[in-house]
Amino acid sequence: MPINYDELMALKNLGQKYSYTDREVMLYACGIGMGADPMDEKELAFVNEAAATPRPLKVVPTFASVAAWGSGPGEMNLNRVMVVDGERDITFHKPLATVAHVTADSTVLAVFDKGKDKGAIIRHQTVLKDADGEKLATLVASRFARGDGGFGGPSEGQPEPHPVPSRAPDRTVDISTRPDQALVYRLCGDRNPLHSDPEFAKKAGFPRPILHGMCTYGITCRGILQSYADYDPTAFRQHVARFSSPVYPGETVTLEMWKDGEVISFEAKVKARGVTVIRNGKTVLG
Repeated sequence: MPINYDELMALKNLGQKYSYTDREVMLYACGIGMGADPMDEKELAFVNEAAATPRPLKVVPTFASVAAWGSGPGEMNLNRVMVVDGERDITFHKPLATVAHVTADSTVLAVFDKGKDKGAIIRHQTVLKDADGEKLATLVASRFARGDGGFGGPSEGQPEPHPVPSRAPDRTVDISTRPDQALVYRLCGDRNPLHSDPEFAKKAGFPRPILHGMCTYGITCRGILQSYADYDPTAFRQHVARFSSPVYPGETVTLEMWKDGEVISFEAKVKARGVTVIRNGKTVLG
């Protein structure tokens, strides 16, 4: 069924209620690979609440992406096998608590038609609020529906990507992923079989299951957290990234970063295959 532009633009879902505990907070941190070194006290602060010397459990900023997993503006009737993440942009209004009841308000922002056999881009927004109604985070997602183009919608007006500096990176960090990392990360909410079922992955055009784009997104947050924020999650104001190619579980992600004031530009590569997996990344610290 082709996309109905007017119906899709009218989708909204307000007042969705969710809750999470420290279990989900720690599972997310493990899902993006934190805690691999059991002696790294800085990373243990995100995955272990049972310290001999009391310390507060920290929340990875991009946990906001799964804090209300399942929230959204409504059923879009897209070809599920052909849908992948295109971009994510999270603005952080308040630090996330380790245990919380949250409300999610979701709306569709824009739909772009790339043409028949070229797919469609759907941009939608979810605003997370705490129990007092104060904003916690605003999440803007760009979804690339590879099998749903050609419906006659607008093709112009997409936001310009953040430009990455042309100079050599100011800092580079290698972050390894585990062969089973997608199987861990999917427990944070995204059970799409593209990340766990070899047969489904082949039907979608991949030789084997791929890592969640949102796991790679979390890995880039982790890299900046350790490189420029001294593991302080409250320093994050915004984290933006465009997904350009998948990571396969077990590969090493190389994060290249440029610092200009409070803005960290970044890209991520898998050098073993010579591919860039994240482009036009931007983190704003403050």
